[in-house]
Amino acid sequence: MKDPILLYPAWLLIASLIALFLYAADKRKAKRGKWRTPEAVLLGISLLGGGYGGYAAMFLFHHKTKHWYFHAVNLLSILLHTAALIALLIQRQ
Repeated sequence: MKDPILLYPAWLLIASLIALFLYAADKRKAKRGKWRTPEAVLLGISLLGGGYGGYAAMFLFHHKTKHWYFHAVNLLSILLHTAALIALLIQRQ
């Protein structure tokens, strides 16, 4: 099995890129009046590790910044996943 200290940051990077893409696509769809990505999907990928990308996308694309719960979920995700990464690093020593 691969070392979790390597897999976990890789997962966070992948989830963040997916979140960034989903937020950007949703903003583009909103501008064009097309079918939107459900908020639960955006919040879900953020919680699963994409908080870094989700929060960056909120400000890069000025999307969902007026919704307090998007700030809360993305920041919570960042805090939880950063703490988990630190715990993995400490455990490895």
